[in-house]
Amino acid sequence: MATFATFKRLKDKGVAALKQGDYVAAKPYLIQAAECMIELAEENKDPRQRGEQEAYAKELIELAKDCDRRAKQGPGRRRTRDRARDGEDSETRAEDWIVREKPTIRFDDIAGLDDVKDEIYLKMIYPFQHPELAERYSINVGGGMLLYGPPGTGKTMFAKAIACELDATMFVISPAQLMSKWVGEAEQNVQKLFEAAKAEDKAVIFMDEVEALVPKRRSSQSSVMQRVVPQILQELEGFDRKAGQALMFLGATNEPWSLDPAIMRPGRLDARIYVPLPDAEARFRLFEIYLGQRPLDDDVNFAKLVEATDGYSGADIKAVAERSATRPFLESVAGAQPRNINMADVLAVIEETPPSVSKKDSVKYERWGLGED
Repeated sequence: MATFATFKRLKDKGVAALKQGDYVAAKPYLIQAAECMIELAEENKDPRQRGEQEAYAKELIELAKDCDRRAKQGPGRRRTRDRARDGEDSETRAEDWIVREKPTIRFDDIAGLDDVKDEIYLKMIYPFQHPELAERYSINVGGGMLLYGPPGTGKTMFAKAIACELDATMFVISPAQLMSKWVGEAEQNVQKLFEAAKAEDKAVIFMDEVEALVPKRRSSQSSVMQRVVPQILQELEGFDRKAGQALMFLGATNEPWSLDPAIMRPGRLDARIYVPLPDAEARFRLFEIYLGQRPLDDDVNFAKLVEATDGYSGADIKAVAERSATRPFLESVAGAQPRNINMADVLAVIEETPPSVSKKDSVKYERWGLGED
């Protein structure tokens, strides 16, 4: 079921891509936002509001169509059929849009969450590091894993740490990069992505906001989605995990309940890892990372700050540290004598900055993990 929050997220991403001049990336977000708004309009019993929503959806569709024209005008943004008309190679190469990384972030760089690390090691790291034992006990090497939890908890960092610990090539893909206006090209992009990953000895495919690409098919009216979801499921099951090759697909999401249930079946994203809000130990480490490197007064007590930030995400704590530093900075800019950050600064910012994740949302993640949602 479409939600206004999902619509807003898709619309904001599309508009942001437009502002950056990335019309190829903007179009699929705008189309998905329009589809989401159409669903909301169908559920709206107020005729006036429904009409306004339908009109807004049409505007987004027209804006998405305009992306084609604007993309052709920009350098280096011609799509496959444009190149074909000019007599160039009409085959889109995977290298043109697939981003490869060799991350340097390790698990030791991630604050706390030892239970999450242990679970990842058991399900994904140890089979790679001990292939003989994995073979003896018929433990599959590689596979699919879903990292889910509230925003700002470090799911992307965990994905990078997994690739780093395995010394694997990481393919960082967004749903917008796979989607295309041409019929059949989105499915081909999925196939090319997996082909590129299979060419590596060890590879990790990471896709953030995976629910945008693999939504519940019964709730999506997009014909492209109806074709792409089966293609991804086919590719996930199409590689041999016992042939000396290691391929892992990591999906991250803040909305696990929006995923197509088929993606969670055995052989697909069958390993679920809940990345929760940071515990006390993790929050202490986060304050060390984000606040400890700044000039501090002796009265700054990290233990008390940890108590004051129960329920805060890692992103929240980073924001608290940055805003705390702006207080003495602005005073200095105004002509005051430069001073260190004190405890009052940080506590004042915490008071002004409520946690971004509510307790109700946290319970919803936990219930989904137990299969209750």
